[in-house]
Amino acid sequence: MEHKYYDVLTIGMGPAGMAVSAMATEMGLRVCAVERNKIGGECMNVGCIPSKALLKIAKTRSTFDKLDMMELSSMPKPGLKRPFERIQEHIDYINRNKTMAMFTKVDLLLEEGDASFIDKDTVKVGNRLIKARRIFICVGTRPSVPPIPGIENVDLFTNENIFQLDEIPESMTIIGGGAIGCEMAQAFHRLGCRVSIVQMDPYLLPFGDEESGRLLEDVFTKEGIAVYNSREITRVGKEDGGIALYTSIGEKIVSQKLMVAAGRKMDFSSLNLENAGIDYTRKGIKVNKYLETTESNIYAVGDCNGYYLLSHAAMHQGMIALMNSLLPMGMKRDFRKFVVPWTVFTEPQVSHVGKLESQLKKEGKRYEVVETRYEDYGAAIAEGVDIGFVKVLVSPTGKIYGASIVGEGSGEMISEWALAIQKRIRMYDILFLQHSFPAMSFLNKRVSENWMMNKMKSRVIKRLIKRLARSDLPRIYKGIAAWF
Repeated sequence: MEHKYYDVLTIGMGPAGMAVSAMATEMGLRVCAVERNKIGGECMNVGCIPSKALLKIAKTRSTFDKLDMMELSSMPKPGLKRPFERIQEHIDYINRNKTMAMFTKVDLLLEEGDASFIDKDTVKVGNRLIKARRIFICVGTRPSVPPIPGIENVDLFTNENIFQLDEIPESMTIIGGGAIGCEMAQAFHRLGCRVSIVQMDPYLLPFGDEESGRLLEDVFTKEGIAVYNSREITRVGKEDGGIALYTSIGEKIVSQKLMVAAGRKMDFSSLNLENAGIDYTRKGIKVNKYLETTESNIYAVGDCNGYYLLSHAAMHQGMIALMNSLLPMGMKRDFRKFVVPWTVFTEPQVSHVGKLESQLKKEGKRYEVVETRYEDYGAAIAEGVDIGFVKVLVSPTGKIYGASIVGEGSGEMISEWALAIQKRIRMYDILFLQHSFPAMSFLNKRVSENWMMNKMKSRVIKRLIKRLARSDLPRIYKGIAAWF
């Protein structure tokens, strides 16, 4: 049996594993990476990238649908023919010409089987035994299928196989109103599919701001997507030439296809973590603040530790974990101290960072809600993207607790608030930062202006301003300046 020894071994080549492997090789370390499926993991192959491509195709088709121009009536609508084939062609190109080029210095074991721990320093892959000083577990998660009676008897789609469709179905029911469910609902609807969302939660995107979820639901309803909130699904089955879904209040929803987007699950069975002395639960592999497992030379990075099931969080954790594996104790970084923004790429986009109102209320924090709306911004009106808002949760002294943005460009705009929270920048710093006009990010400045205007309503502040305005202080200041 072949033995090899490395500085770094990465198990899983999704966003986390790619970050660890690419950085480690650039540092001059000897790296081995194991991936049982395709490089890029779920994000590249069946997640972030193909879903955004489908949304773009759907938006283009929707734009043509909205044009009331006779000369375009005979033109073919873009995206209707073989959208999944086109997306796969792009993914294949990226993997072949871009992604693989990043790992020419890595000993890559691709599609050679599962990695399995022999002990805390050794992993078996096929007939190979691989030893490493530092091991990074970067495996992802799988779609979770709820135990609904009858669900095992129907053909299901998840994000893992939805992009293998040959054509857009006539109708589809989606179980789950989270990010994947909402993105796929809008994409398929705009491509001509009749879509229904059914979920147990009271509003869409239940992990986020309630007002954001309610606004998105209103947009979906106006577009023609049926949303069934607070519904318990009692059973599903093949009926009426399709798949019937029944709710606890007697509703029957029939569609051609059924998609499940109801959360994620962990599966560590093939890793044999017990052989390495690594503790884990069904919620993830246990890690400390430095991303170390119960064995200090083994790190669990990304989805597998259960903290944030987001691609960019996985990449960030990969960077932090690799640095921590090389640095002495006093210089290691606590990954929990870095804020994690997120965006759902529907139209309008929904983004958030920091704390929610529900969290602040639970903690007993004093806060105020400061908001500005897209419909009050001339550029948004002129561009036809006047749906949405920027909402910031702020302490009485201007400390930023959290921000939610619904609207055009929110995925780019939310990073400003993420930086503000992480670096403890306050509202007046946003106010005095010049923002490019008329970009949508100018709304971030607008909301800080609203915060300042609210402060001006204070009787104490008004009294102080009047005294300053009516005093001789400006003339005194000029005299002092002239003296020097």
